[in-house]
Amino acid sequence: MTEACQCSPDAGSEPSEIHVQSLGRNVCPTNGRQGKLVDTKTVMAMLMIPLTHVKPAQYYFCREADCPTVYYSTDGQIFNETYLRERVFQKNPNDGSVHVCYCFRHSANSIHEELESTGKLTVIESITNGIQAGQCACEVRNPQGTCCLGNVIKLLKKLQIEQQHI
Repeated sequence: MTEACQCSPDAGSEPSEIHVQSLGRNVCPTNGRQGKLVDTKTVMAMLMIPLTHVKPAQYYFCREADCPTVYYSTDGQIFNETYLRERVFQKNPNDGSVHVCYCFRHSANSIHEELESTGKLTVIESITNGIQAGQCACEVRNPQGTCCLGNVIKLLKKLQIEQQHI
């Protein structure tokens, strides 16, 4: 059932104009680093602007927190978070209210609250069960266009390290 969204249980103010720049290579035009290819349907699902503004092109996801660009295309189109329906975990890794899992709406805060109140974490099991039940749609709900489990696991490791230092 994991094929439905291509997930693996062990897997991560209104803008006034759209910026367009010329790109020579498939790197983020803002920071010069290679992004991750993302399906155009992911970009279109995440945008809150009229889809007539989306050009037919290959799009990439820039995961770097220090870069305002979220999506960029091979023909120079650039979208930052102000264009999106959701805030992006990779762009806001220290904001506990931003979702790390978009299908099941888990955030760092909700994960931390579970740990504080119950002393355990069920988020991985919860997500895995949802994936196996065919209830995820990571390719359209997650800004990176792929499964969130890698991001959730990294977040859990970070929370465990923070717990050890308390």
